[in-house]
Amino acid sequence: MLPLLFVTIACGAISGFHGLVSSGTTSKQLNKETDARFVGYFGAVGEGMLALAAILAATAGFATFADWEAMYTAFGAGGVTAFVEGGAFMIHNGLGLPEATAATLLTVMAALFAGTTMDTGLRLQRYIFQEWGEIYNQPWMKKNVPATLLAVGSCLLLAFGAGGADGTGGMIIWPLFGTTNQLLAGLTLLVITVMLVRLRRPMWYTLVPLCFLLVMTIAALLIQLRTFFEQGNYFLLVVDIVVLIAAIMVAMECASALKRSRAEMAEQGDN
Repeated sequence: MLPLLFVTIACGAISGFHGLVSSGTTSKQLNKETDARFVGYFGAVGEGMLALAAILAATAGFATFADWEAMYTAFGAGGVTAFVEGGAFMIHNGLGLPEATAATLLTVMAALFAGTTMDTGLRLQRYIFQEWGEIYNQPWMKKNVPATLLAVGSCLLLAFGAGGADGTGGMIIWPLFGTTNQLLAGLTLLVITVMLVRLRRPMWYTLVPLCFLLVMTIAALLIQLRTFFEQGNYFLLVVDIVVLIAAIMVAMECASALKRSRAEMAEQGDN
């Protein structure tokens, strides 16, 4: 379970995806900066409650252990099916709704969750392309339509180019989602830590989880590297190596950025 547990729980503890969301979209939707703590904290609490409800539905939401065992072993379903059927059983017993009606509502909720997640991911990808246009001085990329087409095109290329006609390309790289997500979370903590150092504020409460996160992510990547090699999955093996190099670069950049910030602060103090 160690270190894979700490890259599997992902959004339940810390999430690089949410680091992108908060900096790219949430920050633009707040009336004032002081609202960020309230929105961010209770957004995380709400997501935690949803996660707890999903766990209860997928584990305790069955009438008998045999029903649960059949869902996860005999039929090989699990996942969304377990959430829908288990949740429907709980709603039926708690609120008296027919199980078919409850299952329909939960299915719609799961579909809406997937749809809004893809919508958010696409918008994040669009503004990343626009930021690339600013960084590399490409005015055409900063425009909404070209950036949107690039975002949609890259998604289609991954879904159908890598996955074929059934559009399951995203599932090919899914085993590395946890580690890449936590690596992005490490980048988020790195930026915040450097900002705190420059503002001469305490930074240990972001630096300590940053170091812990990088250690767990690199260790998980090494374990997955061996697994992919033994399975003969050379595509994921190469991707894993690339992500591993990126993780090491993040760790080196972390040390370098903190060293530079402290040196600049020392020079300012001398002056």
